Amino acid sequence: MGKRFAESKVRVRYGETDQMGVVYHGNYPQFLEIGRVEWLRQFGVSYRDMEESGVMLPVISLTISYKKSARYDDLLTIKTTLKKIPSIKIEFDYEIFAENGDVIAEANTVLAFMDMKKNRPVKCPDYILEKLEALPY
Repeated sequence: MGKRFAESKVRVRYGETDQMGVVYHGNYPQFLEIGRVEWLRQFGVSYRDMEESGVMLPVISLTISYKKSARYDDLLTIKTTLKKIPSIKIEFDYEIFAENGDVIAEANTVLAFMDMKKNRPVKCPDYILEKLEALPY
């Protein structure tokens, strides 16, 4: 703990590529989800735990800027960074790197904390805020 970013690795599978042999653009949101889930996991928070407590995190905004092509069997590093302490929304920036360090893509997501029973936005759960407020910004 003590940092506001996490790095995750993912190897490109053949089924994630198109006829040109590059990662199909629609697969990048899955890479972002890997980064986001692992970022939360580093603080001992899981989507499953949140959902069991009645809170879900739907994506309400997603932007991706593609810089270079990723190809089958490439090992990608997903750097996920929390932009600020969350309130009703939580926002992440992402950088996806090739093994040689080249930036493959840059992205941003905004998610909303939602009460699953009421289907209404809610404040970030206190147990998450307590862990995040200790992070340096």
